[in-house]
Amino acid sequence: MLERILPGASQLQNYHPLIVHFPIAFIYGAALLYFLAWITASEKLQWTALWMLLLAALSAGLALASGFYAAPGLMVSESVRQQLLAHHKHLMVAASILTGALTVWALASRPMPTRARVLFMAGLLALMGLIAAGADLGGEMVYGYNAGGSACPQPIDFKK
Repeated sequence: MLERILPGASQLQNYHPLIVHFPIAFIYGAALLYFLAWITASEKLQWTALWMLLLAALSAGLALASGFYAAPGLMVSESVRQQLLAHHKHLMVAASILTGALTVWALASRPMPTRARVLFMAGLLALMGLIAAGADLGGEMVYGYNAGGSACPQPIDFKK
């Protein structure tokens, strides 16, 4: 059925690539909205940012679960698993934990933390850094070692 709706998805080894972009967009969007809410003191932006952060946390959980499910069957060489996949996994688990912590904090002081707000905003910046580093490794696996499809023979050894 999915092949009829999204024919390109039939080339994927798993559905992880279809899911991972949602938490990235929601987290970056939430961070931008929280920043704008902070400098404009807009309560509407604060609530919108909180909803974005909630969606980020939910979609990050799905992305993490799909990644753990997909990892064993990923058609990459052992060297790519050791050099890229393991680091990608660690960064994204850390990002998911930080997303959860920031979400709980924001929910506890809805819609936006007032105490230690600078620390909360620094947490969002750190989160964006973790995601950028983890996504870079994911992109390298997909585009450098064909971890996302069947465009070339598998496996491709890691080369520096």
